[in-house]
Amino acid sequence: MRILLVGAGGVGAAFTAIAARRDFFEAIVVADYDPARAERAAAADDRYVAAQVDASDASSVTALCRDHAITHVMNAVDPVFNMPIFEGAFEAGADYLDMAMSLSKPHPEAPYEKTGVKLGDEQFAVADRWESAGRLALVGIGVEPGLSDVFARYAADHDFSEIDELGTRDGANLVVTDDAGREIFAPSFSMWTTIEECLNPPVIWQDGEWHTTAPFSEPEVFDFPEGIGPVECVNVEHEEVLLMPRWVDCKRATFKYGLGDEFINILKVLNTLGLDRTEKVRVKGVEVTPRDVVAAVLPDPATVGPRMTGKTCAGLWVTGKGKDGQARSTYYYHVVDNAWTMQEYGHQCVVWQTAINPVVALELLARGTWSGAGVLGPEAFDAVPFLDLLTEYGAPWGRREMSA
Repeated sequence: MRILLVGAGGVGAAFTAIAARRDFFEAIVVADYDPARAERAAAADDRYVAAQVDASDASSVTALCRDHAITHVMNAVDPVFNMPIFEGAFEAGADYLDMAMSLSKPHPEAPYEKTGVKLGDEQFAVADRWESAGRLALVGIGVEPGLSDVFARYAADHDFSEIDELGTRDGANLVVTDDAGREIFAPSFSMWTTIEECLNPPVIWQDGEWHTTAPFSEPEVFDFPEGIGPVECVNVEHEEVLLMPRWVDCKRATFKYGLGDEFINILKVLNTLGLDRTEKVRVKGVEVTPRDVVAAVLPDPATVGPRMTGKTCAGLWVTGKGKDGQARSTYYYHVVDNAWTMQEYGHQCVVWQTAINPVVALELLARGTWSGAGVLGPEAFDAVPFLDLLTEYGAPWGRREMSA
């Protein structure tokens, strides 16, 4: 297996640190628009080589694949670049993986009721083409989407006979401080992506169809495990809701994220001021996008690890009937402590937790344990080998039974 890793930011660099401990691949080309960043990430292992790539140009991705005889393209950049990388991998005859799917566009007349272009629609539209070519595009294989979707497959196969709701619930008690020890606002993940998913209309799967609602709707307090505790979660647009119902039978699918009042207020202000926009504006003779400016002035998520404390939890709350026909409510989860990931890998917990899942998936593909053709989500594969290998990597998952 010869892998092209597109993107050497926080998640990409964590990917290289995790993969360096495994032996399932021959080589990884670590590519980024910034050659220096690619060089830093590639220094993690002598099987790595650095390269420069323009992720917005499919031909740049294709050429790099052909130059290095790439078999698998791993997309680790913001989803605005998904389609050029996706298309570039196909033209090169390589398989493809990503951690977030092609972007959505709200319904022009009823954005908080009806779906427009949904997350992943552009990729699923060419699924037949990938399948006919015998090529695999494994989409949404980060942590959320990704591990949460693996949990959905596991629940359906092993614990539930009937599923009422697949409810992804994400929460944390992470705190970032400045040099003086004061708590500061510093997102632990790409601010560009965070703005995109939090301000777009959230999608809900209900009784056989998708519909939308208002951002930050349906707040609920969810009690997260392993000391994180109660966190208020709200509806956010996310891929799980678009992926899970394609392969797992359920009456309802939701995604709720524990953002916190401060974060929600900041997002609302950005929206009010137009600073979430992706259309370019001219400022003193220079064209910039407001969202890029916001992302640029905030701390780089890849660098906040040494000033971060706490844990992050990704999980799936499943309700319905167990295999015995009785009411069941189970939360499947994965908790990571920032102190541990920093000590073990030198990367903060949120990017590390995202990066470990595609490494596990690639190893299963290399072994032949997972195989397929077309545009497929994690739900299309057997969950047990994935969860077993995740535990072998030193990142065990948990399960908590709740009141049905």
